[in-house]
Amino acid sequence: MNENDIPAVTDTRCGYIAIVGRPNVGKSTLLNHLLRQKVSITSRKPQTTRHRILGIHTQDGNQYVFVDTPGLHRERKKPLNRIMNETVIKTIKDVDLILMVVDKLAWTDEDELVLAAVSRANAPVLLLINKIDLIPDKPRLLPHMELLAGKADFAEIIPLSALKDDNFDRLFSILEKYLPPGPFLFPPEQVTDRSSRFVAAEMIREKITRQLGDELPYETNVEIEKYATEGQLLVIHGLILVDKPGQKQIIIGKDGERLKLIGSEARKDMEKMFQSKVLLKLWVKVRSGWADDERALQSLGYTSD
Repeated sequence: MNENDIPAVTDTRCGYIAIVGRPNVGKSTLLNHLLRQKVSITSRKPQTTRHRILGIHTQDGNQYVFVDTPGLHRERKKPLNRIMNETVIKTIKDVDLILMVVDKLAWTDEDELVLAAVSRANAPVLLLINKIDLIPDKPRLLPHMELLAGKADFAEIIPLSALKDDNFDRLFSILEKYLPPGPFLFPPEQVTDRSSRFVAAEMIREKITRQLGDELPYETNVEIEKYATEGQLLVIHGLILVDKPGQKQIIIGKDGERLKLIGSEARKDMEKMFQSKVLLKLWVKVRSGWADDERALQSLGYTSD
């Protein structure tokens, strides 16, 4: 073997970083802003995120594999809630670093639940105090940080605003220290492990959640029945599943106006994400009890694995 046959030594680092917290603390917003690209849907409604989603950021010889997780919450009887909680617990068992996200100056029973879970994991925990841009009385932040520091042996406590990208430079400088040396696990240009069909379904579900808010319960899901390129168009057919006939009417709206608006807003996001003109068609179907049916949940892609 001559010297030209010797593999080049690369000084790269790569690691898995879980983003965890109770519902609605801004985990998905944090992921999207860290990636500078939208891969996880967001809304003001708690538990918008239902799946584990990888977001991959490669920069300067480092690959950060962020894992966005559903909000960890008190156990409820529905199988969907149980699967979401199991997803979080399984994720934090096998990562290099955990980002525990909390909301401004709040600390709740569900924050305690999250803390108990991450304390049982083997990875170091960074506590991120999110939404500091919404704290009117900034002098209260330092004593709050001191209070939280007494709750656990956090590796760091970092105040930031995910929405404003505030304090991200400091965050990345700290994250880099925890990345283990090793080759990249994904191509540098890849930003998520999820398929385009999954992303399209989530974009539709986001618009439903944002527009209808409390009008609909969580028994709403989206299936992509067609995803195909036809000439210059990307043709997507989405089936919106609801639990009751009344929910179907809510989504369709008077003269179909609500469904048209959902489709229009989702199409705009899809064209930006997929860099293509999109022809989106939506239907609504009643499938009673899908959120309570283990087999139905598996067929819809809900799994804690």
